[in-house]
Amino acid sequence: MIEARRVTKSFGKLRVLDELSLTIRPGRITGLVGPNAAGKTTLAKIILGLIKPDSGTVEIDGNLIGADDSYRSRIGYMPQLARFPENLSARELFAMLADLRSPSRLLDDDLLQAFNFGGALDKPIRALSGGTRQKVNAVIAFMFQPDLLILDEPTAGLDPVSSGVLKAKVLREKAAGKTFLLTSHIMSELDELADDVAFINDGRVAFVGALTELKRITRQSNLERAIAEMMKRGAAA
Repeated sequence: MIEARRVTKSFGKLRVLDELSLTIRPGRITGLVGPNAAGKTTLAKIILGLIKPDSGTVEIDGNLIGADDSYRSRIGYMPQLARFPENLSARELFAMLADLRSPSRLLDDDLLQAFNFGGALDKPIRALSGGTRQKVNAVIAFMFQPDLLILDEPTAGLDPVSSGVLKAKVLREKAAGKTFLLTSHIMSELDELADDVAFINDGRVAFVGALTELKRITRQSNLERAIAEMMKRGAAA
């Protein structure tokens, strides 16, 4: 689904990605993990076409990013901190996006129905709590039935019931063949959802492969301990 080859990106003197190469397999959930400032968000923004790499290439289904922007219509993105027009209600925002995108297939309103919005859909977004904004963020990510979903800390701010609703949706869509790139600081969440793990450290891929394989080579029973072991080995190298 995604093939990154020798991707480098610097901001001033800070090299965030250092000839990073990575394959994201289709129809699977890949957990993108690593310490703060490891380059996870930068990589996601390059895939989305929001920033350009200094060198290297990224392909989605064989299509080179930068050659044609139409691939972005197939991506659903849930940023950690979404910014919406504060004067609109959530209902107005959904309608506006549907008009702008003019989707060729039916909108996915599963989360709109599953989340308990109550009367919040008709309140100005500026009046919504952080958790309700996150629900709006999630609805938009899935709204146009994308083939690839990039979710950045998706359950941050959600109550346990809403978090469970979102995770169940992720698993249903994965079963339907969708591909996910998922970042989270909650390792137990990735342990629950991810098929594969891509561990980025200092702008490079320290491991990419099946979660079960990472646990096997680190001899750890969960992802949090496995990543801690990888970081220890990196520090000792």
